[in-house]
Amino acid sequence: MSIATRENNPNAALRVSVESGGCHGYQYKMDLAKDHLPDDYHFTHPTIKPSNVFVDAISFSLLNGSTIDFATELIGSSFRVNDNPRSKGTGCGCGVSWELKD
Repeated sequence: MSIATRENNPNAALRVSVESGGCHGYQYKMDLAKDHLPDDYHFTHPTIKPSNVFVDAISFSLLNGSTIDFATELIGSSFRVNDNPRSKGTGCGCGVSWELKD
């Protein structure tokens, strides 16, 4: 079931942002967004509708070129940021934070 369907709101979205923190400098943050903010970039999937993803302008510069994926595993399901070209290496051992390339 999609977030928009569950929330009964076609504008509901996954908000992806980057915060400073963690042992390597940056970490991803994902929240449910009910509204589009003025500085948000709005992305949708070409075939899955509705599928809204919002990224603020500052985070966009740190996420540009990344892939947002939904992974289902035995221990749970979650959205993930994969293949970030701005990230140096694989990040920290806990998988939460990452370092910006020079």
